[in-house]
Amino acid sequence: MLSGTRTDLAALWTTQGGHNMALLSTLGLPSYSGLLIGLGFAVLALVVARRNRIGAARLIFASGVGFAVAVGWVSTFALSTVSFDPVSVESATFSGPSANALMFFLVSDPMLTFDIGLVPGVFLGSFLASSFAREFRFQGFEDAANMRRMMTGAVMMGFGAMLAGGCSIGNGVTGASIFAGTAWVALFSMWLGAMITDLLVDQRRLGAQTA
Repeated sequence: MLSGTRTDLAALWTTQGGHNMALLSTLGLPSYSGLLIGLGFAVLALVVARRNRIGAARLIFASGVGFAVAVGWVSTFALSTVSFDPVSVESATFSGPSANALMFFLVSDPMLTFDIGLVPGVFLGSFLASSFAREFRFQGFEDAANMRRMMTGAVMMGFGAMLAGGCSIGNGVTGASIFAGTAWVALFSMWLGAMITDLLVDQRRLGAQTA
């Protein structure tokens, strides 16, 4: 029902030639500057983690997400060079692959691809990790108001992810890792939207509870 609105919004601003904008080449920066910028972000992350007393185990597993994205790029590229059929060079994202994983079980002649294996793989991996750490538990909605809020947020997140061409992983980690212009625009918009929502919804509610 929202696809028409999404198409109209997406048509308001398109990059020249219909291709994504490569930030490094657009700014005239050498290719190795991406590595230097990444190292800068890594140092900043370590400083923030130290100030917030984040343990080494959490840092290791968090960095594993970044390495998984790099492995996705390298693996799909290597496969594209040896496969007879066209293979897209891609990495982790969840907005599009979630729909593709659903369609995989609905079509009569499904084809297994990278994104089809990604979604169930994350579910399986998180289940095994939480079970191993004895943190696995079922969660549900607190009440009807909480359920309505979650459903509204889910619709908005799904709409935004398809409009932006990726979610917080697809844009914030995967797209940002190759300095795609739209990915960084989407990432900053997510940060801004999260801060505004926290200010208008969560902080206001906490203030009402403490008053």
